[in-house]
Amino acid sequence: MKLALIRHLPTPANRDGLLQGRRDLEILPPSDEALETVARNREALTALGGDFDQVLVSRLRRTAMTAEVYGYGGAATVEPLLDELDFGRFEGKPRKDMLEVVGDAWIEAPQDLVLGEPIRALGERARGMLRKYSHCERLLLFGHAAWSRALMAIVASGELSGMNKTRIDNNQLVILEVSRHASEGVREQ
Repeated sequence: MKLALIRHLPTPANRDGLLQGRRDLEILPPSDEALETVARNREALTALGGDFDQVLVSRLRRTAMTAEVYGYGGAATVEPLLDELDFGRFEGKPRKDMLEVVGDAWIEAPQDLVLGEPIRALGERARGMLRKYSHCERLLLFGHAAWSRALMAIVASGELSGMNKTRIDNNQLVILEVSRHASEGVREQ
């Protein structure tokens, strides 16, 4: 399966460097630079060859609003498996506040952390999405940072341990090739 993943456009929390998690924030009006990136990403999506079997957004408005900017608003289906990590008491606070508490575990062993939810639960949602849509040849997801990093780590290694060793920016497009074997047999942790 070809899986195209786009992290939502910036929100006020992104602009201010705050964790938003499950906070249901709207995107900022897209800048000219953001719209140029949208145009380049749309060209890359077209180059994948054909329509998408499914276009999915989370339950949080920022992903649906981003899908709308990309021209997929009417085609998008809400999929709760794409919901962002619940950062609990750290939502609405600077990322550095969370890092001061969780320390190196954020990078070295995120699968062992529990914030507003266990990060393992985030991984299970990503695995569940891969299993649920394993029949698709082309899938377009509008998602979130932690969720996207978890999915990327699972596709790369089957594990969450490396999820925070990478970065995905707002409005960034990532294209993943997921083998049918990988999507049907993702390892449980």
